[in-house]
Amino acid sequence: MKNPSLHIAITGANGFVARNLRRILYEKKISAVCIARRNFRSYTLESKIVSSDLSEKNLIPKLKDCETLIHLIGIGKETTKNNFNSTNIELTKKIIKICKKARIKKIIYASALGVSKNSTSGYFISKFMAEQAIIDSHLDYTIFRPSYIIGKDDLLTTNLNNQIKNGLVIIPGSGKYKLQPIFVNDVIEIILKAITEKNFSNKIIDLVGPELVSFEKYVKIFKGKRKARIRKINLEKAYHDAINNLNNVFGIDDLNILIGNFIGDFKTLAKISNLDFTSFREALKTSSLS
Repeated sequence: MKNPSLHIAITGANGFVARNLRRILYEKKISAVCIARRNFRSYTLESKIVSSDLSEKNLIPKLKDCETLIHLIGIGKETTKNNFNSTNIELTKKIIKICKKARIKKIIYASALGVSKNSTSGYFISKFMAEQAIIDSHLDYTIFRPSYIIGKDDLLTTNLNNQIKNGLVIIPGSGKYKLQPIFVNDVIEIILKAITEKNFSNKIIDLVGPELVSFEKYVKIFKGKRKARIRKINLEKAYHDAINNLNNVFGIDDLNILIGNFIGDFKTLAKISNLDFTSFREALKTSSLS
């Protein structure tokens, strides 16, 4: 039976977080309007929209009953076909207009840990500009700034697994910079709370796990007993390889995020969410990642 009390729209329906969100909505028998620019397999309780340009004409009639839109479209790496301005900024502005015309009251947005008005990298600047557009829209909003969200098939996990299969895992620089990974199931529970609970209203919240861990230690725990060498390379070589090889294990923006040593405010998240969080070690075991 469908839950008539929630009317949710999700953009980026085929992305990692969205796939997990949609799965849990299905398990909870909550219907959703799911939007993506490429085709995807839908659940029985979903209304599916595939739109390459996210045109208002296609979307607005189908979103008129939705109260909340969860905006999960974004890119962390630029190519000649996709850039930060068009995807992270202009597309967010387009979604804001759609929300207003469809009379959607609330928008939930996935930004990035490390974003601030003092950001200097193109990726962080684009996320900051998207945040500002949402704040200036006068819609009710919750903006999350996530650290690495881990679970089966997340980007970091996929990257490390591919390196392990090739027999060599690269650690750029010292490896002592910190991560604050958060389990995807915890992220989904928090998003669901943000839809219905007023204490999430009009806030920017760091979406981080309860533990800090160095990248070097995380890699060793992740690898476990699997056979692969771990090699540290200096940052100059890491950036040189990122600049000159599109298929390098780390791109330029990957490195900027990884070595940025961005630490989030877990205490505030724990207080506002009132959730029992999963440790990253337990997340790795639960998701059979290591």
